[in-house]
Amino acid sequence: MGKHRVVVVGGGFGGLGVVRGLNRADAEVTLIDRTNHHLFQPLLYQVATALLPAGDIAPAFRAILRRQRNAHVLLGEVTGFDTAAKRVHVDLTDGRSRQVEYDTLVVAAGSRDSYFGHDEWAGSAPPMKTLEQAVALRSRLLRAFETAVAAGDPKQWLSFAVVGAGPTGVELAGQIADLARRALKGQFREIDPRDVRITLVDAAPHVLPPFSAALREHTRVKLESLGVTVMTSAMVESIDAAGLTTKDGDRVEARTIIWAAGVQASPLARKLAEATNAETDRKGRIVVNPVDCSVTDDVFAIGDMVNLNDLPGIAEPALQEGHHVARVIKARLNGRRAKPFRYLDLGTMATISPGDAVADIKRLRLKGLIGKAAWAVVHIAFLVGFRNRIAVLTQWGWNLVTGRRAQPIILEPVRAIERK
Repeated sequence: MGKHRVVVVGGGFGGLGVVRGLNRADAEVTLIDRTNHHLFQPLLYQVATALLPAGDIAPAFRAILRRQRNAHVLLGEVTGFDTAAKRVHVDLTDGRSRQVEYDTLVVAAGSRDSYFGHDEWAGSAPPMKTLEQAVALRSRLLRAFETAVAAGDPKQWLSFAVVGAGPTGVELAGQIADLARRALKGQFREIDPRDVRITLVDAAPHVLPPFSAALREHTRVKLESLGVTVMTSAMVESIDAAGLTTKDGDRVEARTIIWAAGVQASPLARKLAEATNAETDRKGRIVVNPVDCSVTDDVFAIGDMVNLNDLPGIAEPALQEGHHVARVIKARLNGRRAKPFRYLDLGTMATISPGDAVADIKRLRLKGLIGKAAWAVVHIAFLVGFRNRIAVLTQWGWNLVTGRRAQPIILEPVRAIERK
């Protein structure tokens, strides 16, 4: 009889945590993902704003797992599950389909953006959930400045809007402000950085809703000092190529709009629920057993695609769930039972500017340089790969001292608009 076969779908924080947690286990582990890299999503906005090169936050799976002899990587897209036959349906990169058999299945497919029933907005307000989207957004941001140089009305191209005032939206707005006022200062002699207008819009009454009131107020004041207009209690009703309109009728003119508002579970959550007769919540997340993250005896689900006691869809729950599932699998292989899952709340953090961040850690409220230091330590600690940690630290230091950014390049060729 061969070794126990563990198939892990998705190489995010949770999935990769399972694979690495099974190092030296008496099992053959196969990681299936649509991309060949692990993405450190908390720093994705820094790629989008030209602060970090894409490779610094996206090490390749094969490089990460090169010393793990029981780990295998399969590049492909999972399209369905046959839990009766214990098979995963995968579309490979050469167009063929393949059935991957398993003894234990772990699905960590993450989440995707939700436009709350208005998917047509995606064309004017693209999301930022993947590395490709972040690189495309970087080109779009930089192209706006280049277009403003030759435009008859530069101010219309120097208007930016971010929808969603959670950590991602706040971080994007702050980085765009720093990009305009420090990184690009002196490089665009034809335009005035003071003409840049950045608007942060959210239907919630506050920025950073999960944080304490004091940190929310600090964040708002700091953003406004950077030149960001904060519009809360402002629900978006329509979005077009020139801007957005709120439900109250307020108009925000912006040639560049970024969507950082809602998320929903990956479509694989619904497919797995159908295959296992599991329950899903209103966000499409599959409800798992809170003791061990299981859906059935041999199927587990973790990360943003699951509802486990309503834990937030951030990196830390996914990491802890991944480590726990690895312990459960190893315990079963050894004829033992693992301890129940217990979540350790390490708090939430968000950076505002190169020298300011907020951290809400239980009763500890940090802001300013101390908050930034705590934020930096945590992010470097969870970043995968020693080289990546050194590279990111170096870029942060360079930016803090000089204001300059590592990747202010547009990768897409110029395309003239056809005149009618």
